[in-house]
Amino acid sequence: MSLDMTKALLFVSAAATLFAAPAAAQTIAITGGKVVIGDGSAPIEGGTVVLRDGKVVAAGAGVAVPAGAQVVDAAGRWVTPGLFAGFSRIGLVEVEAVRETNDSSANTGDFSAAIDVAPAINAKVTPIAVNRAAGITRAVVAPEAPASIFAGMGALIDLGDDYNAVTKARAFQFVELGETGSSKAGGSRASAFLEFRNGLIEARALAVGQRGVAAHPHDALLNRQDAAALLPVVNGEIRLLVHVERAADILNVIKLREEFPALKLVLVGVSEGWLVANQIAAAGVPVIASALNDLPSDFEKTAATQSNIGRMKQAGVTIAIGMIDDSDAHKLHYSPQYAGNLVALQRVPGATGLSWDQAFAAITSGPAQAMGVDAMLGSLKPGRQGDVVIWDGDPLELSSAPVAVMIDGVQQPLGNRQAKLRDRYRTPQEGALPKAYER
Repeated sequence: MSLDMTKALLFVSAAATLFAAPAAAQTIAITGGKVVIGDGSAPIEGGTVVLRDGKVVAAGAGVAVPAGAQVVDAAGRWVTPGLFAGFSRIGLVEVEAVRETNDSSANTGDFSAAIDVAPAINAKVTPIAVNRAAGITRAVVAPEAPASIFAGMGALIDLGDDYNAVTKARAFQFVELGETGSSKAGGSRASAFLEFRNGLIEARALAVGQRGVAAHPHDALLNRQDAAALLPVVNGEIRLLVHVERAADILNVIKLREEFPALKLVLVGVSEGWLVANQIAAAGVPVIASALNDLPSDFEKTAATQSNIGRMKQAGVTIAIGMIDDSDAHKLHYSPQYAGNLVALQRVPGATGLSWDQAFAAITSGPAQAMGVDAMLGSLKPGRQGDVVIWDGDPLELSSAPVAVMIDGVQQPLGNRQAKLRDRYRTPQEGALPKAYER
């Protein structure tokens, strides 16, 4: 038997042992593990995590085990909050090349900003189970921009094994600027920024109309539904996620708050963010950045460097790791690898990475903070949802894997289609071979 298969069987055995009691127990105490709170603080040896009714009651050293609690012995393992994918399209896509299974965009539809992805989320697509087994428990899910720069309203979801995936619908509006936005707005950044600003102006005019003044004129470029969808953005009621890579574009987006001061901006991608890190920090705008862009794959990324996130963090920018246009519908499980590479980057002469504690926060509490839900998600602080992962080793090491995953305090299955296919085809037996193996 191969080492990989032996390890896989050990995972299953360990998970069954850890949660021998019913998963529905109201109070669970996970004891003896190396506990990571996820807020940027250092791991705690021999810590305890207590969950009650699906939420964290306490986590850390010296935490008492409540009487009658289901006790899970995690000695020799790591205990962390579930990983939070900072930007994705998971749940919207099964097979990207098969249009019928791809709900990430509405290229020929009549709406843009008004599109709400929540009804399209499918909790049973294959990537949900695959990424859940890798420790991903929550995700930011954004639509792709169709013909307009306004992509629509995204959601926050959990990756639980049920149909109640949506944690928060209409959580943010997503806008494409930069090279992609320019291509959708006439072919230039000037046109894209004008379309962006005009949309906000039309939404603001609609708000005036609600107070009894004529608004939303007949020559408006957005239909009434799209303008109405931007109204809570202008009022600061929901976040505005803007995809920008070039430093100049970043500054132009930040400058928009001079005209629309209530905007709750979050920058996505941000490959050249390090060039204007001080300005981003001064504006108090969080970023959901691509972790390892180091090649100028586009003209707007000519200053890309793997030190981008580390340098922004040093400048005081609130950092989260996201995966925009990087297998963002399927491979969110790359995020701990990316975080681990940022830790290793500290050892490269002249480079700037993150400490282990900072890197882990960038894939847990960082996304939660960027999305304004850190009081509910992203860490093991008291009162947070009981998203907990027990690992067989350091979660930022490629050789480590979860042995147990809990979402809202409920143990989740770790099986998935990929694992079944691996087991089926890894060691085919002569005489019962699938068609592909017949000779």
